[in-house]
Amino acid sequence: MKATIYLIPVMLGETDYTRALPDYNRTLIAGLRHFIVENVRAARRFLKKVEPSISIDELSFTILNEHTLPEEIAEMLAPMEADESIGLMSEAGCPAVADPGAEVVAIAQRKGYRVAPLVGPSSILLALMASGFNGQHFAFHGYLPVESSDRTGRIKALEARIYAENETQIFIETPYRNNKLLADLLRICKPTTNLCVASNLTCHDELIRTRSIKAWTKNIPDLNKRPTIFLLFR
Repeated sequence: MKATIYLIPVMLGETDYTRALPDYNRTLIAGLRHFIVENVRAARRFLKKVEPSISIDELSFTILNEHTLPEEIAEMLAPMEADESIGLMSEAGCPAVADPGAEVVAIAQRKGYRVAPLVGPSSILLALMASGFNGQHFAFHGYLPVESSDRTGRIKALEARIYAENETQIFIETPYRNNKLLADLLRICKPTTNLCVASNLTCHDELIRTRSIKAWTKNIPDLNKRPTIFLLFR
């Protein structure tokens, strides 16, 4: 088979992989020897859970994160030049979506290598599916500005888009700053604007709730250190 870079989704939390990953992924992972990962320790733990027979010490791991230099990325595809396939993994969820893995995939595409995305959990799409918001017209913005005045301006601009363009707005925050972002949304947005909070998706304590800003102010959840997707709509 032609050398391929496989985009391998990872569970979003401490959940049995059989809940969200097809058995095909397990079979394919067992045959790979080279992996590009965001966190080696997390990757090793995931691979051993999915396929206990894997000999972890025989695998090759290359780290790709926000500290990786651009000139280092192309070198990560070297095994493919020897006709060996590679697995690309994020720390959680789907690689190359709000993830530095996109840069590796872009290089693979330019070089004409085969790219194969595997089925698995995407917190962004799961949150959109469960929100009740517009699933045909939406935008994902990643992280909002940290600085207060910039964040206020950005939230107002995103809220304006839901009314002007009928477009769902999706964004995230570093988990330990979730409560601050939620407080800002409740302070800045119109009382009638709808907010969906999707937290710890696929986990035993999953929270997915859509309410108006006014209703949220009466019952504010604690989102501290819980991976969360925020969605705004009219």
